[in-house]
Amino acid sequence: MTKTPTAKGPTARERLLSAADELFYAEGVRTVGIDRIIEHAGVAKASLYNTFGGKEQLVRAYLDSRHARITERLLRGVNRADTPRERLLAVFDAQGELFTERSYHGCAFVAASAEAQPGSSVEEASDTYRAWIRTLFTDLARDAGAPDPEALARQLHLLYDGSGLSARMDRDPSSAEAARTAAAVLIDAALSTHS
Repeated sequence: MTKTPTAKGPTARERLLSAADELFYAEGVRTVGIDRIIEHAGVAKASLYNTFGGKEQLVRAYLDSRHARITERLLRGVNRADTPRERLLAVFDAQGELFTERSYHGCAFVAASAEAQPGSSVEEASDTYRAWIRTLFTDLARDAGAPDPEALARQLHLLYDGSGLSARMDRDPSSAEAARTAAAVLIDAALSTHS
């Protein structure tokens, strides 16, 4: 009798990252201890230390994973848009999709960096994420023909940050629409000075 191969379950790394994502995002990086992560993941303590080395490295992996998912979501929205102007606005549309999720607890990078030590890998992960967002806005502004793409990108980045904060603090997903409307005004003003 031949055994039918069974599907492998998630690896210890995947289970640890999943547990970290759920707990760190909902409750905060500093609040959640290693023992809770291990228990939630259903792995031995040695698995965490062998895989990540320690809590700070696990937090960094959690933030890197969040960054990858946000990048994918934003780029998917941008790539669906037809014009350079619409691509800039699509960033706010994609961000707004997050706000309607019941599990939305604000920006993971803002929360983690608020608790991070200066110069830590957590702060570095947050800086990397923010630089990526700023570069995305700068590249899209340049493609749209903005005469000063860096200035427009900074303004749009501020709206993006404010929208995320407002959605969390006010528990109001419509902040994405307000940010999109303000972004459209900024984009149109920047592009009209170029004409």
